[in-house]
Amino acid sequence: MQRSKALAFVPGTLIAGLLMVVLPASAVAAPCTKSDFEAVVDEAGGLLRDMNMKNKPTFQDKLRQLKDKRRWSHEAFLKEAAPFVQDDQIAVFDKSSEQLLDKISAMGQEGAEAKTPDCALLVDLRSYMTQLVEAQTKKWAYMFDKIDKELKK
Repeated sequence: MQRSKALAFVPGTLIAGLLMVVLPASAVAAPCTKSDFEAVVDEAGGLLRDMNMKNKPTFQDKLRQLKDKRRWSHEAFLKEAAPFVQDDQIAVFDKSSEQLLDKISAMGQEGAEAKTPDCALLVDLRSYMTQLVEAQTKKWAYMFDKIDKELKK
């Protein structure tokens, strides 16, 4: 992944948050607590919400620009815009994200409910969270690149 291009869509305040989620295993202090599991999930969830809140309006604006440029009717726009929000590659990103979310949810619950928190599990949870944030960052970068190319035509 081209880090600078992919992160171009992530606000500066999120980058610091992303770094917190992607801390290496050595940065996880032992012992960990049940609340550490909940915090990782909550933190990454917030980062993903912030990423979507930032990117969605900008992306929708670009779709409107393309609609105006191509002089699409509302009906034509609904048909012509579909490939910009759903194609085979976007489906791959979505499937990967869904699988990661399932793992994260199960691990977060397991970690929070354990009598004695498993700090190795917390490291794995952080890894899955990192993968999820990366997948969503790549998805947005892909979608923006796709629409930007069309706007240049």
